Amino acid sequence: MPKARMANSDHDSDLYVSFGPIHEADALLESASPVPCRIIDFESTEPLELPSEVSTATSPRQRTGTDSVPAEFAAGQLWLNGGVLMCACPDCGAPMSIRFWLMIADCWQCGTSIELTEEQEREARRLIAEQEKPAATSLQAKPASANRTPATESQPATRPPETTGVKQQPGTGKLSPANAKPVQQRATPTTRQHQQPQTSRRAPQPPGSSPRATRRPPPRRPVSALENRVRARLQKSARATGVTAVVRDLFACTPAWLVSLVFHMILLTLLALFTLASDDEGPFITLSTTVAKEVQTGGDEIVIDPLNEVVFDLPVPKDVNLTDAKQREAVVKADQDARELRIDPGVDEPSLPDLSKVKRLIGTATGGGQAVAARDPRIRVEVVKREGGTTLTEAAVARGLRWMALHQAEDGHWGLHDFNRAEGCACGGTGSHRSDAAGTALALLPYLGAGQTHLVGRYRDQVSRGLRWLLEHQRENGDLRANSQGNTGMYAHGQATIVLCEAYMMTGDNSLRGPAQRALNFIVAAQHEAGGWRYGPGQAGDTSVVGWQVMALQSGRAAKLNVPDETLELAGVFLDSVSSGSGSKYAYMPRQGPTHIMTAEALLCRMYLGWKLDMPGIEQGIRYLAAEHLPSKRDANIYYWYYGTQAFHHHGGPEWEMWNREMREILIETQERRGHEAGSWDPTGPHASAGGRMYMTALATCSLEVYYRHLPIFRQIDLE
Repeated sequence: MPKARMANSDHDSDLYVSFGPIHEADALLESASPVPCRIIDFESTEPLELPSEVSTATSPRQRTGTDSVPAEFAAGQLWLNGGVLMCACPDCGAPMSIRFWLMIADCWQCGTSIELTEEQEREARRLIAEQEKPAATSLQAKPASANRTPATESQPATRPPETTGVKQQPGTGKLSPANAKPVQQRATPTTRQHQQPQTSRRAPQPPGSSPRATRRPPPRRPVSALENRVRARLQKSARATGVTAVVRDLFACTPAWLVSLVFHMILLTLLALFTLASDDEGPFITLSTTVAKEVQTGGDEIVIDPLNEVVFDLPVPKDVNLTDAKQREAVVKADQDARELRIDPGVDEPSLPDLSKVKRLIGTATGGGQAVAARDPRIRVEVVKREGGTTLTEAAVARGLRWMALHQAEDGHWGLHDFNRAEGCACGGTGSHRSDAAGTALALLPYLGAGQTHLVGRYRDQVSRGLRWLLEHQRENGDLRANSQGNTGMYAHGQATIVLCEAYMMTGDNSLRGPAQRALNFIVAAQHEAGGWRYGPGQAGDTSVVGWQVMALQSGRAAKLNVPDETLELAGVFLDSVSSGSGSKYAYMPRQGPTHIMTAEALLCRMYLGWKLDMPGIEQGIRYLAAEHLPSKRDANIYYWYYGTQAFHHHGGPEWEMWNREMREILIETQERRGHEAGSWDPTGPHASAGGRMYMTALATCSLEVYYRHLPIFRQIDLE
């Protein structure tokens, strides 16, 4: 490293100033921005001259060396700058240094990172291989005129250089500082050789003298350790072939942290395979065998059929042979279906009252204000057992509700004539009457009868949508007939009123109280002066329509809604006008002959209107129906079965047992079991074609729910 020595005559000391390697200093002067320089005479006693005002404005940064891209290289090309592989940034054009071992280049200016392509990788190997070839020994310098820049060539050859601003003190021969001018910025060299002459800065030249041009051979560039490692790695990679090359490339391109992670995972896995035996083996059992002298005959191997292990919660009909494989399989399937409608008594259901209170209420109440208490799904098994139901009856109810759920319209209603619009439906038996109000009310009756409300049960969504449809189509005066046509209007209104009253009674939802009361008011206003109801408000009544209105008024009274006593008394007057035989038989209209169908409906109305069990009309009428008109497949009539089942259940006794046995057997046998119709009933019997499959299925399901749909009027059920 060149040094300048300054001697002091008064002190025996030397001052050495280090300027660094000459070639590095030259490169610094050639590439850096102009730097103001001053030369100070340490022996001078004159005060130091303050520097003149220097503009602080800086020129834009000039890219030189590795800070700029040579013009001869296009985007995507590689070149060597010393020992560094370089390429141009595709985004900003700045030079990018390439980490060859990762095949990645990073831009210092915009932060862009790119991965070398296979073509660029081959080019990089070629450049490095060429650099390793022996360098040419000829280092002769080119003429200075050949490397001059255009600005230099335009200058006269004999022009002296700019003065350095150093002047000599008179009489001393010493140099003193003056206003120094910044050194002019030189053109950036594009080759590794210093092509322009350097002015000696060992001693200042007198003004007007020409600088002595000297030429030095470029110093040999030192090779960094990193470059040596890269070269060695490339040489080994070039010599490696086959599996060795693949493994070497794999580890060469894999980060160290990933290699460490894989190694430690393998190590931990191997350690997990080796376990040390514990000294404490824990409790154990020692088995010992003894051989007896006597020869014992072993028993036959017994294979337990899972079907034999089924425990039926509900009774199985006596005529079912459980030893028959087909019959047993059918009963097992029925038991599974029957469980759909139950709720485990141990499950806390906030929407249901306390279970112990429900049981006490059922044991003390009759079919009055707490008529629907037995619908609680938590006590289903106990009530069905006591009232005459079976596993098959409950399974039929579950299948009927399932079929109706599949045929509910998107807006929540059920139709009598268009239920088959459901997706994938191929069911026949559509009704001839058009009344969505009647279809919706008839469908909701068995859901509520099974304890399914808009708050409780697996069908709460279907019930909620159906109730919403009824409320949306109710008029301000309480009319629920909606779009009913023909003679279906008052039928639909009576059935829908029962639904609203029962839903309010079962849930206590106050949003249903007002609509239910308005529906009751409409019935009261529509009553004929003779006490009956018919197809339209104010018409003289018939027993068929009267039955639905009386059931609706009774549901309203059970829900503690306002029902005038005069309305119920007038209904009794109408029944008197169509009765015969001491009130044991009833006709459709006054001055007509009695029928067993109207007799069953009228007897049920009499029970709700206050007739006692020991009254002659009740006893004689029940005996008449049991003796001559028990349910029969040859004389199918679901309307008659619906009212007769309720009347016989309230009456009880041997007559009820006979009726129940016939009714449940016919309905279970005639229920569809295949296809999309499975769970429904074909419309058969008088007037069945008017209501169709929906009407038939709804009334049949309600009939099979009789065991818990209403509490018996004349007796209590003890569940304690």
